[in-house]
Amino acid sequence: MTLLRDEHLAAAFDHAARSYDTLVAANPGYHAHLRRSARRLGLPRGGEGLRVLDLGCGTGASTAALAEVLPSADITAVDASAGMLERAAAKTWPPNVTFTHAPAERLAEAGVTGPFDAVFAAYLFRNVTDPDAVLRTVHGLLAPGGRLAVHEYTLGGRRTDRAVWSLVCRGVVQPVATLLGDGDLYRHLWRSVVEFDTADRFADRLRTNGFDSVRRLPLPGWQTGITHTFTGRRPTTTETAR
Repeated sequence: MTLLRDEHLAAAFDHAARSYDTLVAANPGYHAHLRRSARRLGLPRGGEGLRVLDLGCGTGASTAALAEVLPSADITAVDASAGMLERAAAKTWPPNVTFTHAPAERLAEAGVTGPFDAVFAAYLFRNVTDPDAVLRTVHGLLAPGGRLAVHEYTLGGRRTDRAVWSLVCRGVVQPVATLLGDGDLYRHLWRSVVEFDTADRFADRLRTNGFDSVRRLPLPGWQTGITHTFTGRRPTTTETAR
């Protein structure tokens, strides 16, 4: 199959929204890993006085991680899938969390404007048609010195990383998803990871698009070598990205 993109991918997520939380709940460490990545933003005082963008929030798992780690931040959560966003917005949230329906490529049209003190993006960049364009948009939305954390399936480059990923997808995820009528989306999930950047390549992509202080950080458990947190920063006006 070819990779799903743009409106086709959004439609697939719309259909999968009803069962998405059930599937991710079966993934050991899923929510704890998101909280770990949110902490890796390194924002002070629980986010007091800060604006944070949750880009590609899905049904709100990443939003919940941010709200727990940064309870005092003003969190704007955005997703391209109306179905996923509806599920997210229906949950109970504090007043400092708001939701907006918009693709990552058209944030300004939906009224999502900076500056933000931090951007968090979970499982987003391998799903967009032009990740460099989205990274440039994120860079422009951040205040000088603002921070980015990307939580993403990015294989470490070892053959065992790809083998474990393929075994989990083909042996567990895809059969269950097919029974639920979402086989195409989860076949896309497998392929989108194996065809996306390795972890080193994605770190280089951040640097190429103007971020400095870039770090590639592993996550524990079965996802070691499969899922990483990437952190970076928009340089201040007196600095040059390095």
